[in-house]
Amino acid sequence: MPLHTANLGINVRHGFHLSRMNSTNIPNYADLHNSSSPKLPSRISCTTSKQLGPLISGSESLSQELQIAVGAVQMACFLCQRVQSNLLKNNNAHIQAKDDHSPVTVADWSVQAIISWVLSKSFGGKNVSIIAEEDVQTLSKPDAGQLLECVVETVNECLSEAHRFGLERPERTLSTSEVLEAIAQCSHSSDGSTARFWTLDPVDGTLGFIRGDQYAVALALIEDGEVVLGVLGCPNYPMRKEWLCYHPRYHRIISKLSAATSECWDKGCVVYAQKGSGVAWMQPLVRANKSLVWPNYAIPIRVSSVDDPAIATFCEPVEKANSSHSFTAGLAHSVGLRNQPLRVYSMAKYAAIARGDAEIFMKFAKAGYKEKIWDHAAGVVIIQEAGGVVTDARGRPLNFSNCMYLEGLDRGVIACSGANLHDKIIRAVDASWNSSCL
Repeated sequence: MPLHTANLGINVRHGFHLSRMNSTNIPNYADLHNSSSPKLPSRISCTTSKQLGPLISGSESLSQELQIAVGAVQMACFLCQRVQSNLLKNNNAHIQAKDDHSPVTVADWSVQAIISWVLSKSFGGKNVSIIAEEDVQTLSKPDAGQLLECVVETVNECLSEAHRFGLERPERTLSTSEVLEAIAQCSHSSDGSTARFWTLDPVDGTLGFIRGDQYAVALALIEDGEVVLGVLGCPNYPMRKEWLCYHPRYHRIISKLSAATSECWDKGCVVYAQKGSGVAWMQPLVRANKSLVWPNYAIPIRVSSVDDPAIATFCEPVEKANSSHSFTAGLAHSVGLRNQPLRVYSMAKYAAIARGDAEIFMKFAKAGYKEKIWDHAAGVVIIQEAGGVVTDARGRPLNFSNCMYLEGLDRGVIACSGANLHDKIIRAVDASWNSSCL
């Protein structure tokens, strides 16, 4: 039986590779996972006056953009936690269905609105191009008044606390038309004249979101078809790997019954990276009544050093609608993967690879499905800077130049912690593809 976040009580392997950036001053993610030391190391306690982690390296302009992006995703995670809590309490109120029957919630539109507003405010509306998942068609319908009102209220409540995340807040409450304008500023496509643009998935894994499970806020900046920075917010991602096999609802119950650990590193994180930096970082979510003080106890993360398929763990999507579990199962068998797959909603799978929680992510779409750029962009650069490899099934870099879809994608997406595992997967795909039904 596959491992996934809806399963309870399943033990999984431990094994974490220390970052090449580790030092006595910067704790590594592995320190947080040592099963013999379940409590947070005192040197990264929230109450310490010493700030840990890096100032962002790289060009000054890109560094500023990454810092703004991290703050925006932190704020978006704060919004999502509020909305998810209300959804679970109120029996999934305000859930709509798109034309493709996939769900969309107040959080999807609200996150898109606040991130669009923040980027435009920070860098100038005319200088910002955003390709994102949602549009305003549903909100503009005559019978959507109550839904739209809820979105506007959620946006303004969140933006009123923007200062907590190191961001400028509006001078006044945004009107309904201004909220709709912020959402609509994010298009699904481009005229091809923009070589530099942001891409956003406001709530990746909406099905997991409405079920109280894993989801992610994904924001990336693309230049000339390549991702130059990526930020992933994973509000339900546990800081201890073994919790990945438990539904977050079970985690919440246990947390209420047991003594609390550090409020910083219990659950939820933001991971981010900048192209060419050679390192990816992770910081905890900003908790209620706290403020984001950069770098917010950031620690370096690194992919796993495991390159033996027999002990490697691979991730795949929970949903079967646009991914072939049977084909990946066959690949796993042919390569010698013995562990059951870890099925996780959303781009949290990319965070799992970058953090060393798993070694392989494979996704092979069914015929007719086209991969969207916002479903991969942020995760690709994070894994690469953490030391991993991400390509299509022919071993070619993913091409993000086509704005909405991954251009020229060959069969599927393969992300691995290292070159050896990656090469084995590529060879297995070539050997078995012609016999598949994809």
